[in-house]
Amino acid sequence: MLHSLYCSHYYSMKKIKRRTFVSQSSSLIAASLAPSCMTPETDHHAEVDQSVGVSSSIERNQRQHPSEGLPRENITITDIKVTPLSYKHDGEFLWRCAGLYVWKSDAALVQVYTNQGITGIAEGSPYRGPDKLKEYTDQYITPLLKGANVFDVDFLTNNQGHNHVAQGAWAGVNNALWDIIGKAKGIPVYKLLSNSDNPSNKVKIYASGGVSHAWYDKGDEALIEEALKHKEAGYDTFKFRNGTSWKYSGLTMKQYIPILERLRKAVGPDFKLVIEKFPWEYQTILNELCPVLEDLKFYWYEEPIPWNHPQAVERHSAINEAMPSVMVSGGESCWNRDQIRPFVSSGAMNIVQTDVNLSGISEGWHIGQTIDQHGQYYCPHNWVGGLTTIANIHLVAGVPSGHMCELNQTYNPLKWEIFEDPYPIEDGMLTIPDKPGFGVELIDNIEQKFPWEPGPYYKTNPVFEGLDLPIWWS
Repeated sequence: MLHSLYCSHYYSMKKIKRRTFVSQSSSLIAASLAPSCMTPETDHHAEVDQSVGVSSSIERNQRQHPSEGLPRENITITDIKVTPLSYKHDGEFLWRCAGLYVWKSDAALVQVYTNQGITGIAEGSPYRGPDKLKEYTDQYITPLLKGANVFDVDFLTNNQGHNHVAQGAWAGVNNALWDIIGKAKGIPVYKLLSNSDNPSNKVKIYASGGVSHAWYDKGDEALIEEALKHKEAGYDTFKFRNGTSWKYSGLTMKQYIPILERLRKAVGPDFKLVIEKFPWEYQTILNELCPVLEDLKFYWYEEPIPWNHPQAVERHSAINEAMPSVMVSGGESCWNRDQIRPFVSSGAMNIVQTDVNLSGISEGWHIGQTIDQHGQYYCPHNWVGGLTTIANIHLVAGVPSGHMCELNQTYNPLKWEIFEDPYPIEDGMLTIPDKPGFGVELIDNIEQKFPWEPGPYYKTNPVFEGLDLPIWWS
């Protein structure tokens, strides 16, 4: 695993030659006809490696899909339930960024029930609307999958991204099926996914925040104070965003660069700093910001250009080349390997941030293999609650490109308070428990404790009311 490699190693490995993009067929129809999907419910002749639950007739590092080689059992889907959950904040805001105030956190709990009494839990992206995910699942997914065998997970639910609600709905079901398989085999999910004989259960976590500092109200001081708080808590990496609000506050790059210099001085030379997308023009990024990030030895620069921009690969490459020791990341809105392949094959991105609450674990596994083939790293976007975190953590630990995982530092009880025994985190390192599946159980009466609050999770920053500005205005 890559979790414990030193920063200097990443710097030395960062710059690779641009490779010619080679297309790879990924037809779901063809895959669904593969022999592994047609095997009997129980293969009595397969020799099973009990340490990982994969038939020894299949080399783990030669699998064509993550469930290949898993001895099938007669475990079929009887029902699927999506439960929208919310935490409503009583204060002024949970967090704020650009022109929005966030007043609640949502979750989209997915529970898949089976004929053997095993229930899988997970989540699809709550940003797709938990109520919309429930409606889509009830109307389309549940009727289609009732009676299906959970061991067909890679073909039943993989990469169904034909619209933004479908992405989240199918991903949630895919993730929950992996929880079922892990419970059936008595093995943690990350061990089922891994090509390693003895994958590590330690995953590096970075503190993700920097959303509430207001430039019109001593935002520089607030940002530095937050960074020092996370360092004191044992994290060695902090990511921050564009604050509230760049344009409204009249902040310029000339004013901003000294703040970055003060931040670096405050946290010291060895603390890793990560900066996320800001509302800057491409030439400003390339000519003014990149030299500063390089000089201050930032760890990575996240999504400087939208991934679906017509010149996204070329511009990411140019930004990357302008910073020899700073990595470039992106892809949090992508959901399949074909979208990220041109970025990693060319070296335009060093870190890919696809999230299992859009890709699902099965496609996330393929993404992880693709990233590794091109010498880059997987570090998923993970900004919502614990139901997403448990799946992202297992994927990071289960793919050879796994590096670290984001953890939202804003207050959100849907992160850990929904579980009987949350994952332990100490000094920025999360330990996956040696328990089957995702290794967590839900608290009782979760719907009563976190009742669904309809409506979008954000509202307009009251400072901007009456200015006729879009809510995402920065």
